Amino acid sequence: MRQRFCPVRLLASASLIALVAAGLGGCTATSKLSDVTGSIGPRAEAAPADPARAVEVYGERYRANPRDPETGLAYGQALRANGQRAQAAAVLEQATIANPGNKPLLAQYGRALADNGNFQQAYDVLSKAHSPDNPDWRLLSVQGTCLDQMGRHDEARAYYTSALKIAPGDPGVLSNLGLSYMLSRDLPKAEETLRQAYASPRASSRVRQNLGLVVGLQGRFAEAESIVKADLPPDEAAANVAYLKDMLNRHDGPRGGSKRTPVASLSQPG
Repeated sequence: MRQRFCPVRLLASASLIALVAAGLGGCTATSKLSDVTGSIGPRAEAAPADPARAVEVYGERYRANPRDPETGLAYGQALRANGQRAQAAAVLEQATIANPGNKPLLAQYGRALADNGNFQQAYDVLSKAHSPDNPDWRLLSVQGTCLDQMGRHDEARAYYTSALKIAPGDPGVLSNLGLSYMLSRDLPKAEETLRQAYASPRASSRVRQNLGLVVGLQGRFAEAESIVKADLPPDEAAANVAYLKDMLNRHDGPRGGSKRTPVASLSQPG
């Protein structure tokens, strides 16, 4: 059985199709504490499992020593995981000012900016978090999602292509690429790409949601429903179907409202 479904928080977006909520960034607004930057050292291994408790623990450490880079990083990650996106961005901004050039902090700050819809700034910050001679495929994919949210789909796909050269077949990157095609309304290509992602044994529940959404957008709702609820307990299957219907209704609703695009989680490879 694939990974459990959890309702998707509509992250980085305001893009042109009101539907796909959170397929281009995790089941929570930020995913796990190891999101993108990976482990931050021994302290991360003992991080409280409860996000609210993690905020409390790392908040105390941060207030005691706000210039410490690992503490700032851990606190920012905890805030993101707890849905406190604006505060996370503010904390991580101060941490990067206190520790200029710290790439893990820049990576997490860029993600926090993307959470808040500051896509151009997020893209610029993430460009400083790695370099062309030593690229991080996860950050390339996040930069791609920022470009997609700004409507620069061809540029975004170049980033996904670069990421896939480093991490061939990664389902998270493939899912973001599929959503990029969806945003430019190439639904058959989007479906083809998302099916590649879904075929991976490392595919997350988010990939399942994105594939079902793209199939549903092509008018094949019964097939979409079977995709999002396959092999799941009845309560989770019902939640998936409700999510799918909501996303499709958003797509069919009046234009001009707030639009959100779903991003694949990059906290795990897929």
